Parts: sequence; structure tokens; C-alpha cells
Amino acid sequence: MTISTLEDLQTLEKVPFEERIEHSSTYDLLRDKASQYADRTALSFLLQGSADEEPIRYSYKDLFGKITQTANALHHLGVGPDDTVSMLLPNLPHTHFTIWGSEAAGIFNPINPLLEIDHIAAILNEAQSKVLVTLAPFPGTELWDKAIAVKEQVPSLTHILAVDMAKFLPAELASAMTAERQEYLSEAVLDFDDTIAGHNSERLDSGREITREDIASYFHTGGTTGTPKLAPHTHFNELTTVWQMSAGLDIGPGAVSLTGLPLFHVNAVFVTGLATWSQGAEAVLASPQGYRNPTVIKDFWRIVERYKVSYFSCVPTILSALIEVPMDNADVSSLDFCLCGAAPLATELIRNFESKTGLSILEGYGQTEGTCASTANPRHGERKVGAVGLRLPYMELRIVEVDEDGHWVRDCDTNEAGCIAIKGPNVFNGYKQAAQNEGQWVEDGWFNTGDLGRLDEQGYLWLTGRSKDLIIRGGHNIDPQMIEEVFYKHPEVAEAVAIGKPDKRVGEVPVVYLQLKPGLEENEGEFLEFAMANIAERAAVPKEIYFVDQMPVTAVGKIFKPDLRNDIVAKVVNHHLADQLKTLKASFNVETSKKHGQLVHFYCSDVGALEELVREQIGEYTFATDVQKA
Repeated sequence: MTISTLEDLQTLEKVPFEERIEHSSTYDLLRDKASQYADRTALSFLLQGSADEEPIRYSYKDLFGKITQTANALHHLGVGPDDTVSMLLPNLPHTHFTIWGSEAAGIFNPINPLLEIDHIAAILNEAQSKVLVTLAPFPGTELWDKAIAVKEQVPSLTHILAVDMAKFLPAELASAMTAERQEYLSEAVLDFDDTIAGHNSERLDSGREITREDIASYFHTGGTTGTPKLAPHTHFNELTTVWQMSAGLDIGPGAVSLTGLPLFHVNAVFVTGLATWSQGAEAVLASPQGYRNPTVIKDFWRIVERYKVSYFSCVPTILSALIEVPMDNADVSSLDFCLCGAAPLATELIRNFESKTGLSILEGYGQTEGTCASTANPRHGERKVGAVGLRLPYMELRIVEVDEDGHWVRDCDTNEAGCIAIKGPNVFNGYKQAAQNEGQWVEDGWFNTGDLGRLDEQGYLWLTGRSKDLIIRGGHNIDPQMIEEVFYKHPEVAEAVAIGKPDKRVGEVPVVYLQLKPGLEENEGEFLEFAMANIAERAAVPKEIYFVDQMPVTAVGKIFKPDLRNDIVAKVVNHHLADQLKTLKASFNVETSKKHGQLVHFYCSDVGALEELVREQIGEYTFATDVQKA
């Protein structure tokens, strides 16, 4: 049935949820679809990300065969149901072979390729990874070097499977490139394609009967610093989120999805991956780099036209980029919607994008702990600009007030802001590391997302910030999104981020980082006047404007606020201490600490003199400091 309102959801939910899920595992689902749609195109891969190139296509039978071969190869390398296969790959067909093959053989663990070596090693050690799948040596990539460095730090790692991208190139070029590279294969390092080639493509050699309760994956969460948190997803969690997304968004067998987000992220894996295939539809994989490939952005509308793309997922920074790309009369009538999440979306950006493209943006909201998504604006119902939609079928959502330990105090009233708590068949049972679960559960089964929001009379969720993102000025809570919304209305602004600058008197004052559209002049006075004229809440008017050529972003394309918070602390330190640090021949750096937030490390040969200086000049600030001998 079509879901348009909260009442539609409640009608749908009269059928017990267990009856909605037909399969026992993700492998079972893919096997079923390969049987139903054997010769239909499942995956089209664009190596260059160009609208004009000839794609590499895989039918449903081909895709399932490669996945099964991968699972069998892993089984023969010693991977069992409780063993972990980690993946350090860009977006390739082999990435999907690895994801679903790993879940059929054991437990899949994707890694953000942009993480530092120590952080990657920490994740692999937490997961006790037995096999790592990564890129073979290839010009312009660093994954091979990272993998070799990581192997030295992970005792549980027995094998590396190396995907050779040269095999995608014309034969003569591939041969030359392979010959030029140093030999890298050994008993412990195997070529991916050669290793899986000899294995059965029709069924699992292990004879494994996968249950819904078996762990399918460990997705890491918690950013790029600190101890990694691993979120275990069961096969039931993943089948649930696939069903929720396909039912909630009304994805049909004639649909075509475009994947530009990275496949180490839940959105790309499920929304434009498994949810697409669960309906017998086609997924277009837009180059190894996805949206990070300039060609994909430049050719985006022509790719939509050529492949008759029905929907795609993205983050706000991608919409900001696409709005600047001329459509040049491309026929994009096939597009039904764009699903946008991962960060609050400015309403002015929505209006500008939809005005230019005629495309509906469906804002959604979710987290790794909820497997992927929790809410989405209904495709066929009322789409409230600025809201992130209705809850997905069969999941529960509450707005609650919690105490200092994160425990429930009371439920909030309609339109009253509080902590967002979620519960349902898509929500995980807790982090792999028991210590990470302390303070995360409001009540039994109810996970505290750490986000703030409110529910309106129709059941739509409105995000009001993230508890750690609030700017607290003299006890007054300021929502940074409210400031950012104003700047997105300025015609010269491409990206806007509001954060708190440390202040001795009031704790924090709001400042704004701006990325202007290309070729425009930076004029702080002009933008401060604009803010004064358009921000009604006086306390929220930014004290300073800082301009950047490019916002720091995560590998998913989400603006990475910790880097900006570190930058503003560094500016404060330099304001007070620049000359004295030069005299003492001292240095410093700022990092994000899980315990302290922003932490400033000072280095100097005269530790005593620097400690006294730091105490006198910046001791009243709330950020943490330490002084070490250089």
C-alpha cells in the first residue's frame, strides 16, 4: 500500500512484522532475486564516471554468482560464521561481491579508506578480522600502502585479497601496468579475481544455514578520532531496513538507482544497493570515487538521462555542487526523488535546488545504530520542507527528556524538543564493546541517538540540533542550524557552518565559516551586516566570519565540524600566545578528544615557563590543555 500519512503506517502495521520479511538472510534474498530475474541487469559500473563510456554490466545471475564465489573463497581461507572480513575499497563491483560474500561466509566489516593507519588497525583489532580485501598497488591510490602497514598491527589477519583495478583497463594497458609494478602476491596476499575464479558460483560450499539472528556486519561509527565503536547488525536488522526503505519509498522493479556515496557507508550499501535489488531493479555504480569524482558531478544530469535514473541518495554538500551544474536540456524526467540525509539540510537550499531541477527532495534521518534510516518524508504524502519525515514502518520513535546519566525522565509534549530515542526491528542490540553501551539506552530497547528533535501533530520529525553541536552562550542554548539557514539565503554562499568560539566571559559565542561560490570576493563586513539584518535572535548573531576555500568533509561528503572546532580553538590560542610561543620556540596542535572535546597539546623545551604562560593567558577557557617536553 502507498504510505502518505501516519494513519497509513498504522494500518500497514496491523500485519505482524515477521510476516513481512520473507528471507532468512541477505544471501537468501539475493539468491531469490537471481532466480526471479536471472538475465535482468542488476549492476552497471562506470569506471570513469562519464555519461559517454560503455558500462560494465552484471546480470542478477552474474552478480549472485560472483557473490557466491567470493563467499566460497573466504570459506576456504578459514572464514567461518563468527569470523570477520574487513574491506578497504572504493566503489567497485568487487565491493559488492565482498559485502554480500562476506555476510554469507562470516561477518562483514567496511572501513572508511580515508582513516589513518592506526585508526584502521584499531577497528580491525576490535573486529578480530581474519581477511582484509583491498586494492592491489595502483597509480594514484594509497590503499595498498595502508593495508601493508595495517597488517603489521593486526595479529588476527591471515590473508589479504587484492583487487587489481588494472584488470578494468584495456588489455594492452593492463599488461603494461602490471609488468611495471613490483610483485606483491604471496601465500598471504592473493589476487581477488584469481582466488574466487575456481569456486562454485551456485551454492555455499560450507552448507551454512544462515539465521536471521546471525551477525551480518560490523559497521564502525563515532567519527574519525577516538576509540572506534562497532555496531553489529543482524541479518534481520538488514533485511528490515531494506524492506522499510523499499516499502516506504515505493521502489518498484522498473526503478534505477544511482550510487555516488561510498560503499563503506550504510546508506549506499542499503538504500541504493540491496533495497534496489530486493525489487529486481538496477543499480548504477558511478565510478570508484563516486561523488568525489569531478566527472560524475559534471556529467550527472547526462548520466541520469542515459540510464533513466529513478532516484539517488546524497548529502547536502552534493546538492550544493549539483545546483551549479548546467542541465543543458538533459531529459531527467525519469527522476522520481532524491533522498538526502546525514546532516541538516537548509530549507533555502531545498527551494533553490527544486526550483532549478523540478526534482523532489525527500529529507531522511538515520544512523548506523538503526542499520540505516529511521525516518523519511513520504514520497506520495505531504512533504514538509525542513522536516525529516515520518518514522519508517514498524519502528518506534519518541522525544524524551533524560537525566545526566542518559536515563528517561519523561516523554516530551508535541512540538517540544528533546532527545530522539528509537526502537524497532532495524535498531541494533548494542555496540560490540560493552563499555560503549553505557548511557546509550534511555530504557530497555530504546536507543538514545544523541540528536535533538521534536514531533509535530502529524508525526513528522523536526531536527533541532545535536546535543554536542549546541552553542551555549552564557547558559543560553543556540541552535547552529538556525544561523546556517539564514546564510544559505545569501546568493553568494555555497556552504555555511556555525560553531561556538570559546569565550572567557560567556563560555561560547557563535561564529560562522563560509565557503563562497567560485570567483566571489570575501567581505566579512558585508556578511556580518547581513546576519544582523536577518537573524532575529540577537544572541545568535555571529561575532566573526571566517572564509574557507573548501569545507572539511568526511568521506561521505558530510561537513566535518570537529575540524572547524579545532581550527577556532587554534585561532584563540594564536591570538593570545603567538608571540610568546615564538620566543619560547614552542609549538602546539589541537585535536578532538572523546573525553575533553577540544584538547590543545603544547610542546616546548622549557615546560615550566610554558605551563605558567598557558595558565595565565588561556587558563580561563573551557578547552583542555597539556604541556609536553619537546
